[in-house]
Amino acid sequence: MTSGSGALQLARRVRLISWLSLAWMSIEGIVGVAAGIATNSIALLGYGLDSTIQGIGSLVIIWRFTGARIHSPHAEQRAQKIVAVTFFLLAPYIGIEAARRLLTGEQAEGSWIGIVLALIGIVLMPVFGHAKRRLGNQLGSAATTGEGTQNLLCAGLSLAILLGLAANLFLGLTWADPLVALILAAVAVHTGVNTWRGRGCTPAH
Repeated sequence: MTSGSGALQLARRVRLISWLSLAWMSIEGIVGVAAGIATNSIALLGYGLDSTIQGIGSLVIIWRFTGARIHSPHAEQRAQKIVAVTFFLLAPYIGIEAARRLLTGEQAEGSWIGIVLALIGIVLMPVFGHAKRRLGNQLGSAATTGEGTQNLLCAGLSLAILLGLAANLFLGLTWADPLVALILAAVAVHTGVNTWRGRGCTPAH
């Protein structure tokens, strides 16, 4: 981990990018959940809940790099575990509900709001994700790189959501909605396991 004034400067950057991502994910979470409920879309509901959980991850990183915790290995370990757990919070409900809808054929309505959210996420989340992973590598913080991975995961899920919503809205493929939700749940569990094991850090380039 970088020491001294360099670490303090990096910590300030981590807090700034985490506050910015928290602001967007709060909007994304509220709108996504509301739109998902309104259209009966489990994929869109899961997307909104995932954004909310990622917001929790951003708060954890802000906590981790505030005050004396900047140089605390114990705080890093706690933050790493909390960030990992946030991946697991979403998967059970979304996975079970998506499977149920695939089996019963329950349909969701199309959502232009969801498509717009997904388009913004595809553009914005990689910016947050790459910045956090770069800073996490410089600080030796698996918690921060794990949270950055969450943001990159969100970008990939944004693309999946976009394809699923578009397939439902334009092609009438109602099975696309729960299928995308199942993908969301599976990838979240996989990434959570890696973060819990401390595999968030990769060599900086």
